[in-house]
Amino acid sequence: MLVALGQHESVRGEVAANLARMDKTVTESGADLVVFPELFLTGYGARDAHARLAEGLDGPSVAAVKGMAKASGATVVFGMPERDPMRRGVIYNSAVLVRPDGTADAYRKYSLPNFGPFEEKVFFASGSELPVFDTPVGRMGLFICYDTFFPEIHKAYALQGADILVGISAGPLTSRPIFEALTLARAFENGCVVIYCNLVGTQLQIPFFGGSHIVGPRGDVIVRGPYFQDAVVKGEVDLKEVELSRPLRPIIKDTRPEAFDIIRRLF
Repeated sequence: MLVALGQHESVRGEVAANLARMDKTVTESGADLVVFPELFLTGYGARDAHARLAEGLDGPSVAAVKGMAKASGATVVFGMPERDPMRRGVIYNSAVLVRPDGTADAYRKYSLPNFGPFEEKVFFASGSELPVFDTPVGRMGLFICYDTFFPEIHKAYALQGADILVGISAGPLTSRPIFEALTLARAFENGCVVIYCNLVGTQLQIPFFGGSHIVGPRGDVIVRGPYFQDAVVKGEVDLKEVELSRPLRPIIKDTRPEAFDIIRRLF
């Protein structure tokens, strides 16, 4: 399958402008899977405005993306503030998955940073589920930025049968070498394809490095986008490589559940 990563600079607070940029990329890429960065719909730095701009999966922005997916035949993943359908005032930093048939699901960011310039716990509630989604391009687990640092999240996806791990990110320049090392590790240790789409530009005086990339299940970088430049980064992914790689490095098969029991006791 052809994957396109919309490594773009989102316009803070301008939902219509960001949707128009998404539409252009989805329409012109010809890809089977198109991915956009964390909170791309509103801009990562919208802060208090996230509460006003948040929508549910039945909102107008997801409806617009459904139209893009249907017209292009692509599966689309993008970041947005998602309003809780039941609890007033609760919003999540979510990755939304839209299929060409018009169905949509959301993953709510599990690990919210609250250090340095990152204050996500001020604005968002933490997600509590690690779902694996069936899509036209394969079984998929989603993760968002800081989630990359937690191997247990990706292990949970792999053990549930995910073949593709799709990460959307607002990764800062200072953490570039860490993200690049961890995505390789997550691919290799789980025998999965890892897709990482990162913002470019500067918001809240934080420069985002871009460098979006795809890693094969053996830890090989299939494609890497430029740093600090707006780009559509394309790469071909063959999920047969997942089937071939896992017997060679049977890390998933050799996972010891007792280790999770020890971790649980410690907490």
